[in-house]
Amino acid sequence: MTMTTLSEMFLEGNILFMSALTFLLAILFLVAWKAPAWVRGVGFIALASGILFGVLGIRQVFSYMQTVDEVAPSVLYGGYKCTTIPVVYGLIIFIISLIIHLCQKPRI
Repeated sequence: MTMTTLSEMFLEGNILFMSALTFLLAILFLVAWKAPAWVRGVGFIALASGILFGVLGIRQVFSYMQTVDEVAPSVLYGGYKCTTIPVVYGLIIFIISLIIHLCQKPRI
């Protein structure tokens, strides 16, 4: 089993989807500085976007399976592996937003 680098995972997770999620991560840090009340909202948008991008990736896998008569299991599992990358990245951004939100909460 080989370890993949972050840049390889970025490319495997579809560069358009991963760029959109990275843009949301940058927006999250900007919002944390300028408008702290929006931090959780941006985190939820990143989570929902990651799930949406994962579903779109699964749709691409299914459309490939429809055009090819027989698909090797290794190819199928590789496609599923690539569809989980944006979901995990969106979840990580959501967790970061929750941590930022907890750190910004006023003390009692």
